[in-house]
Amino acid sequence: MVKKEKNIILLKNVCKQYKLKRRLITIFNDLNVEFCEKKFYAIIGESGAGKSTLINILGLLDKPTSGEYLLYDKSCEDLKDNEIADLRRDNIGLIFQDYLLNPYMNALENVMLPMLIDKSIDGDEREKRALVLLEKFGLKKRITHMPGQLSGGEQQRVAIARALANNPQIILADEPTGNLDEKNEMLIFDLLKKLSLEGKCVIVVSHSKNIKKYADVIYEINNNTLNEVKYENK
Repeated sequence: MVKKEKNIILLKNVCKQYKLKRRLITIFNDLNVEFCEKKFYAIIGESGAGKSTLINILGLLDKPTSGEYLLYDKSCEDLKDNEIADLRRDNIGLIFQDYLLNPYMNALENVMLPMLIDKSIDGDEREKRALVLLEKFGLKKRITHMPGQLSGGEQQRVAIARALANNPQIILADEPTGNLDEKNEMLIFDLLKKLSLEGKCVIVVSHSKNIKKYADVIYEINNNTLNEVKYENK
């Protein structure tokens, strides 16, 4: 009997709508989906389908209009803003297309930045963790480089290291290879795949066809819903 991986995120009957002047715009409706540990998930769909909106909800940056978001089987519906911020800090690492590194900090300082929020981590421990992560991603010789001195691929690797600074179980990436050439794209997908194999729940929004080679599960947002897609040539 195959052991089922542990459920981390569960969306139940989730709907997201926006008001635009007098119109009510439905982004998606009645989503029921779970995300588990040790899995690489790809979310695909046309531009404007709601992929980034879904990532923002999964990352606790936005709330659904209706329905329920459960993290480790606990509802997030009635949590206060500070409780949500703590959950996000401890459980979720976010990676973006534009890296969003602080241009006035070097690679090491950028990776240390998220740990400043957690007062239980002292300065020596922050630096030690950041060094280990940068070395893991092949950036040992780049720790004192500013973002402007790094290539796009190197900046994204710093961004991934930063996302892992607080050792979150969930990694959310919104078009993480959108600004990269194919060689660096494959490198980033490979790093994200390895993180899933290490036990993380990795959820990636991407337009790239290459993601199909890495994903364990592929979901497509289409017509306001989310459906699993099977590819024979995956």
